[in-house]
Amino acid sequence: MSKTILTNVRCFAVGVDLTGNSNKIELSSEVEAKESTNYASQGYKEVMGGLASAEISGEGQWEAFDVTKVDDASWAGLGGTGPWSISANNAANVGDLAYFTQALRVDYKFGDAVGEVAPWTSTAKSSWPLVRGQFAHPPGTARTATGTGTGLNVGAVAANKRMYASLHVLSVAGTTPSITARVESSVDNTFASPTTRLTFTAATAVGGQILRTAGTAITDPWWRVAWTISGTSPSLLFAAALGIQ
Repeated sequence: MSKTILTNVRCFAVGVDLTGNSNKIELSSEVEAKESTNYASQGYKEVMGGLASAEISGEGQWEAFDVTKVDDASWAGLGGTGPWSISANNAANVGDLAYFTQALRVDYKFGDAVGEVAPWTSTAKSSWPLVRGQFAHPPGTARTATGTGTGLNVGAVAANKRMYASLHVLSVAGTTPSITARVESSVDNTFASPTTRLTFTAATAVGGQILRTAGTAITDPWWRVAWTISGTSPSLLFAAALGIQ
């Protein structure tokens, strides 16, 4: 990816797509520098890496009175944890770069001076590692039936590493609609005999989930998201991301 102007950063906060209500999204990560200076440090401070953390902050235009609006979602999520997935500048295609984590929404602010477009600001802080991965399902493709996504060569999972997966169910329509998504791996891109590695809880409403494997080695390098949909005339929009950390 070459140099880019930020015109289409996508931000999915649990079950809400904040893209149309945000004009600034910032993602930061850091590792604590713990001093370990001693008499063998040759007169220089010596440091070690301590705890890591990540933070997502955003701001934009306020809207309310629907579970998919920023005010309803922010108020309901304040003090709670859930998946946050951020694009580098796009999430329209499978394979687009994604950063995601499980985060605690720690603050929410609304309001400004008379005559201003009603704004919001909010911050979420990581409670899981920040993962650099890829979008495995685009948010703009409605699904009405059981199916499988496009395979991604994310790579094998080494011992003590994990495959992480985020799921954001952004809209749900139909009579008793339900989606049960899962993460599958394969030895090659044919997925002739895929292995289910993670299974999300069945979702019947807007919301989000994040899962990770147990930390054991997985030699399969190919990964995809698959889903089972039920109900009468169901139609669901969702975004999903995969990554190893």
